[in-house]
Amino acid sequence: MSERPISRRLLAWYDRHGRKTLPWKRKRDAYRIWVSEIMLQQTQVATVIPYFERFMARFPDVRSLARAKLDEVLHLWTGLGYYARARNLHKAAQRIVSEHGGKFPRDFEAVADLPGIGRSTAGAILALAFDQRHPILDGNVKRVLARYHAIDTPLTKRETEVRLWQLAEKHTPRQRVADYTQAIMDLGATVCTRTKPQCALCPLRKACRAFQLGTPQDFPVRVAARKTPVRATHMLMIRDAHGRVLLTRRPPAGLWGGLWGFPECAHDDVRQWCRKTLAINIRTESPWPTLRHSFSHFHLDITPIPARLVGGTDQAMENAETVWYNVRRPDRRGLSAPVKRLLEQLMRFEGTN
Repeated sequence: MSERPISRRLLAWYDRHGRKTLPWKRKRDAYRIWVSEIMLQQTQVATVIPYFERFMARFPDVRSLARAKLDEVLHLWTGLGYYARARNLHKAAQRIVSEHGGKFPRDFEAVADLPGIGRSTAGAILALAFDQRHPILDGNVKRVLARYHAIDTPLTKRETEVRLWQLAEKHTPRQRVADYTQAIMDLGATVCTRTKPQCALCPLRKACRAFQLGTPQDFPVRVAARKTPVRATHMLMIRDAHGRVLLTRRPPAGLWGGLWGFPECAHDDVRQWCRKTLAINIRTESPWPTLRHSFSHFHLDITPIPARLVGGTDQAMENAETVWYNVRRPDRRGLSAPVKRLLEQLMRFEGTN
């Protein structure tokens, strides 16, 4: 199949219907495009826009991001999820300053070598920022190409990935690469959607094999979904005599890496756990209702347990990994979405007690 029809029709559609007013599209700036591409990984545009605008207001260029403390970067990321993206963005900014003089590199290998940037993201940044010809293969593009060619093997198969990269390369034009790259992403996000694709609005429908078969919703082919596992934890909301709550910093890698949160305990005897692990004595109160937080691969059932410190605050001294947090005067530190929500509830709870 020739590459000409898909690029020509996509570009004509983009000229009339493309999303040209997105905040990172206002000027062709590699830094802004890079930040937006990282934020958009596994996150919808409507969710990203306010985060992006706040991030740009605080970190208008790569040097300001590189100089920042990780806590502040994570604070601005709070609620956006997938926090490894923020940690990698911060590391990459520091490398861009130290290794590239503060200028975003234009070489594909150099870009792909930065933390948090893979083949597709590197191609997207270079295409959108510098009009370089690189194919991309994010989730939206995979869906468009899998339907257009009615690829009948699951996306999880290695041969499917190889085939999709070949098609992405084939269809990427040599002119107007930036517009084409944005066009195919826009088509997948707004028309060729995962559920209820709007085929009547699609500029590719006449040549789309899935549309011809009458089963676009059957593509991309997916393997049978496994039952999502459930984990459980207790979050201990320990307050001192001043109403401050004990927060600890999580390890730099793994779940909510580098963020601040309540001490977590998987055991039922939380008082004994606190004595052994935190070297403090607490008096527990009635648990709050369990809340569920869902990740991509599992559900986490959180039981919040309010508690009071027994004895002085000096039992649990502050250090680099521990802080007594004033819920009435919150500072700028990274918090996971459920911890942020519980802190807000705790502030209201304290106000009524």
